[in-house]
Amino acid sequence: MTRIRLAVAWLSLVAITCSTVWAAEDIKKEVTKVLDEQVAAWNRGSIDEFMRGYEVSESTVFTSGARVVRGWKNMLDRYRSTYGSGDLGKLQFSEIEVTVTSKDAALVLGRWQLQRAEQKSGGVFTLLFRKTRAGWRIVHDHTSTSQ
Repeated sequence: MTRIRLAVAWLSLVAITCSTVWAAEDIKKEVTKVLDEQVAAWNRGSIDEFMRGYEVSESTVFTSGARVVRGWKNMLDRYRSTYGSGDLGKLQFSEIEVTVTSKDAALVLGRWQLQRAEQKSGGVFTLLFRKTRAGWRIVHDHTSTSQ
């Protein structure tokens, strides 16, 4: 009887581990999809579509350099004033690492590069994603620029 209990416990542990791995892989795909959609929106020149990757909330935060912007609307206003409208340039994300921290949170580390006319810029970012009613959304964005 003890062997049967051990076998059942072991099989249960394997099943739980496998379902957790599969769930983590699904979350990574969903988070990566949001990032891909952001890049595509930016490259089409749509800041509004790009912003769909962020949680529409007053608690959403963007930090870069010494500046902290709180709230989705304030972030949208910042992007519009910084980049204007029309041709936003060509955005690329690379070296994306998604770490699933729970069933409703993931941390993303990556690099960004933006080519606009004769100006090229880039750097690294760390994003905190949360599972929301609208799907996976960025709730905290810390972006730095390489000098």
